[in-house]
Order: sequence, then structure tokens, then C-alpha cells
Amino acid sequence: MEEFLIIEAANGGGNPKVAGLAYGGGKMNLPGWKYPVVVDLAGLEIPEQVPLLANHENKVASRVGMVAAKVVNNTLEIEGDIVAKGDQADDIVAQSKAGADWQLSIGAEVKKSELVKGKRTVNGQEQTGPFYHIGESTLREISVIPVGADGGTKLKVAASFNIGEGPKEIKAEEQIEEQPQKKEKTPVENPKKEAPKPENPEVKKEQPKAPEKTEAAADVALLAIREERERVGKIQAICAGEYADIERQAISAGWSPEETSGKVLKALRENRPAADVNIIVKRRPTGDRLRKNLEAAMCLRVGVHAEDLVASYGEEVVEAGSNDMDMPVKQLLLECLHMEGIEPPRSFGNETIQAAFSTVSLPGILSNVANKKLLDSFQAQPIIATKLCSEGDLSDFKENQRFRLTDVGDLAPIAADGEIKEGGLSEEKATNQLDTYGKKFCLTRKMVIDDDLGAFMKVPTGMGNRAARLIDQLFFRRLLSNPNQSDNNALFSSTHKNLLSGTDSVLAYEGLRLAIKLFLDQVDADGEPISIEPRFLLVPTALKHTAIELTKGATLVISGGGDTPAIRPALNVLADENLEVVSSPYLSNSKYAGNSETAWYLFGNPSQIDTCEIGYLKGKRTPTVEKGDTDFNTLGLWFRVYFDLGVREQDHRGMVKSAGV
Repeated sequence: MEEFLIIEAANGGGNPKVAGLAYGGGKMNLPGWKYPVVVDLAGLEIPEQVPLLANHENKVASRVGMVAAKVVNNTLEIEGDIVAKGDQADDIVAQSKAGADWQLSIGAEVKKSELVKGKRTVNGQEQTGPFYHIGESTLREISVIPVGADGGTKLKVAASFNIGEGPKEIKAEEQIEEQPQKKEKTPVENPKKEAPKPENPEVKKEQPKAPEKTEAAADVALLAIREERERVGKIQAICAGEYADIERQAISAGWSPEETSGKVLKALRENRPAADVNIIVKRRPTGDRLRKNLEAAMCLRVGVHAEDLVASYGEEVVEAGSNDMDMPVKQLLLECLHMEGIEPPRSFGNETIQAAFSTVSLPGILSNVANKKLLDSFQAQPIIATKLCSEGDLSDFKENQRFRLTDVGDLAPIAADGEIKEGGLSEEKATNQLDTYGKKFCLTRKMVIDDDLGAFMKVPTGMGNRAARLIDQLFFRRLLSNPNQSDNNALFSSTHKNLLSGTDSVLAYEGLRLAIKLFLDQVDADGEPISIEPRFLLVPTALKHTAIELTKGATLVISGGGDTPAIRPALNVLADENLEVVSSPYLSNSKYAGNSETAWYLFGNPSQIDTCEIGYLKGKRTPTVEKGDTDFNTLGLWFRVYFDLGVREQDHRGMVKSAGV
């Protein structure tokens, strides 16, 4: 096959047309690749329209046109328009009209490559290794370049689709027409040869045959002259004044234009710059960069949002991952094997799965993806306890003492002598302790073969949801149990002055008013008011709408019984308290000791006063996923998720309970 570029001059003010053979399907020696490269046209993804660039420059000024590409007879052909009007586009058209040679070159992004050491037929040609077989790639651009690098091709350039060599043929014919004037004299020069038979009139009639033989000989000679002139003209055109030595030798030695072209092409390749190649291939990243690309691709595939990944990987990695987000699990295993220099078996089976499971890359990628999916699910689950509780960090799993320093004594007047009296600080003690909660899950052989990454990711998704719920479960279990404090009194008790009971504790106008008063009347260790407003109204689901009516309604009409009902202004003063209603099914759930459908609570803002504390180990506020070992019995790769967590009450003054009965 030949590689060519044809540019047709614009007709009637239209755009110049371009067509050509961009790639012949053979080997390429490319910078950055140890062995030759063969691009498999069967695996080349071709966009509907491809930019036409000048010399592979990714600049606005270098984009000279748009073309359509297609595979024809195991080669890549293009046709389209030169639409730009800049200097580069004008130079390409002008030099082509003047007879300059142009070639085409393609730019492609490699998606899948393989080192072939034996023989393999690609693009209808048997290639002998070692060479890189680019099995899957995407065509990104076509470039017009002065010199190509395909060893088995030639270059043809034309100023238009209908260009030819007519003028040379016309000159040759004019020379042939001038010769017959000399040929007519030939039979008169030797009449004696026919003299012995003058009396025979028939012989005289045959005499013109001799000139015919002479004229035929002259035609043959002129034809040879014309062919020689054409040969010399073609040789001169091929050498184009740049290869004078080859031109002289070709003319004197009788080389054909084809032989001359081969010599010029050889000289051209020997003198070309090393970086001037026929195809630009963007090699896929390796090592840590490839690992991050694969992680991002798998995260996107399982539904993690791209904007959530940018902070971890950066925009470039996320964009690269989006190109591979449809990668099958089998291909992920093969990529991990290639990354670690392991040659995968020819057929995909148990041996391939076991080999991939034994790598460092695959478990690391999957555990990171599972972590991202678990975190995504964890953050999507609403948690009530984080609204009502403060959060703290614990250094170990022992019971941690949580001390608060309480000021004793208000500011006192300074005496005339200027002496400032000494104040005192007392410690109030609370505790918290961590426990570890966890489970394990497995990527099985069946999931890999079925390409069922979704089934695998359902587990960390569910565990992220459960980890968020665990915080609420620990908080409500502790709250409803009403545990004793360091002073041996229950968390909610008359001693702590934070418990409202009896008929006045029902969630209604009067009950809520009394509970707010009880909260506001709380005092510190010094006996002074804490001066903290209640912020949250925590109720079971059965009381949710009652709570909203009490706290959000614009008016509150109250009427009494009998002939003289009590009349109050139509104004809901409770709405001015700015209480946020929080309802939870845990308060009335029968699995929790102390549950009730009538009891409700007031909480202060945990940023102003201690209520309960959610403790984490050294600031780790989310669950962790870790890879485990392969399991011989299940042919699977195990992972585990765990969460270090503890919830304890800290100060009874930040909470009030109403029994509701």
C-alpha cells in the first residue's frame, strides 16, 4: 500500500479538499518505545470528525481543517476540508500546488498494548516480534507533515484530484509531427534499387511501401527518445534539485524512476531528524499514576461523584479515569498484572484470578475504591447524634477521664489597697471509652468472572450506612438507659433538676413552657445560672407533628371549659424560642431499654455546653476498609471494615427530660 496526500484546489471560492492514506498498517519505530509499534486498526476507535493539524502542534493556529477517517483494506484513509485561513493552512495549499511533497501522520491515545515476542498477524500483515501490539486506541488527530517514517510506503502529492502530466505529452507530439518532412525524401534518395523492373507498372505502384518501413523505424526512435525524456524528467522531479549525485547517477546508469525514488527515500530517511515519526502515540501512564487512574475509574464506575474525587486525585487523574470507567473487572485484573511485570496466562481463568489476587496493586486499588464508596454512603446517611453531641478524640481504648474546669466565685470588687482576691477552680469529671466495631466482606471468583463489581460494592455501601447508624444506636442506647453519673445520681433526676414528670410533662403548650423554664433555671457548680438557651427539641416520631405545631405555628388559640373560657392573645410565644425539632424512631423502639412514645427532651447547643460526647480514636471520624488475604476455600479476596467509637454523657446541665405521663 502507498501513503499519499492529495490536496484539491478550491473551486468557486470553496474550501480546499484533502484526502490521503494516513497509516498503512505496518511497524513504527517511535520514541519512548523499546520495540516497534503496530497499531491494530480493528481496535482503533475513530470519532466522526477528526481535527487536521500542522505537524502535531496542539495549538489553535495549527488546526487547519477537519477530516473524516475510515479503515479501508487494513489501512486508514481520510478525506475532508482545509477550513483555516492562516499562514500554516495557506502554506500547505500553496506548496502542494507548487509540487511539494506532504505526508500524513496520525495522533492516537493508547488504551491497551501488549508486547509480542513471536509472530502475529495484525492489519492483514504478519509481523515478527518483538513489537508492541496496540490492541485498543482512540484516534485523536491527523497531522500534515513534511516527512513521514513508514518504511514500506511512498509519497504522492497532487495539487488537485485531476492533476496529470499533459504538458509534457503535448511537447513530445509536436516534435513527432515535425519529422515527417524529412521522411518524405527517403524513397527518392535511392531509386536505382527498383530500376531493373521499370516496365512492370505493378512494381511502381508498390514503391511507396519502402517509405512506410522507414517511417515506422523513425516512430520507434522518436518513441524511445520521448520515453527517455520522460524518464529523465521524472528522475529530476523526484530529486527536486536536492540530490544532485543521485540524479546524475540515475540518468547515466539508466535507473528507472522507481529505483531512483527508492534511493532518494533511503537518503531521506538517513538524514531525517530522529523525532520525525509517522505516528504520535500517547503512552498510558505507569506505576503510581496508572494506579490512581484505575482507582478513579473504578470509583466513578461504582457511583462515587467526580467532584468528590477531585480533592483526592486531582482533575487530570479524574478525567483520565472517566475514559476507563467502563473497564470490566477482568481487564482491571490484567492491568494490575501488567503493572507488576507479570505475564498473564493466555486464557482467563482461576490461574489469572489467583495471580491478580496475589499482587499488591489489585487489593490496594479495590480497598481504596471500597473506602471511597463506604465514605460516600457514610456521609449520605443522616446522623442525629452529631447534632446533639460534641465530638472528641481519644488516644487509646482505656476508659478516658474527661475533666472540666468550673469557675467558682464571681468577680469581686477590688479593695482600696488594690489587692485582687484569688478565685478557685474545681474539676468535674466525666468519662468516655472506645470500642471497635467491624465486619469483613469478600470479592469472589464468581463476581470477577460475572464482571459484577456492583455486587461487591453493595457490601461497603451497606457498611457505610450501618457505620453512620451505629453512632445513633450507641447514643440512644446510652440516653434511654439513664445511667448513673459520678455523683451516683441518674443522668435525668430531680437532684440534677433536669427531669419533668407528671401530667405537666406531656408535650403541649404548658409542658413545653415548663421544660424550657427548667432548662433555663439550671445552675453551675457555683450555683449561678448557666445562661444557656435550649436549642433542640428531641421527640419520638409519634410527637413530631405536635412538636412542629407548638414551635412553628404563627398563632396558638387556647380556650377553656365552662361559661367563662380563658382567652389569650393569638400569639405563639413558643415559636420565638427558635427550637429545632428533631424526631427519631429510636426513642420508641422496643429493642432499646427505656423506650417511650411519650418522653421527649430538650438539648442545648453542644458548642456552648457539654451534653454527650462522641469519641473517636486519634481523630479518625470515619470507618476504615483494609485488604486481607486470599481465602483458599472461597477463592476470594477478603476485606474488613472497622470503626473505633465511644459515646458517653458529659454534663447533665445541657439536657432536660420530660416523661410525658
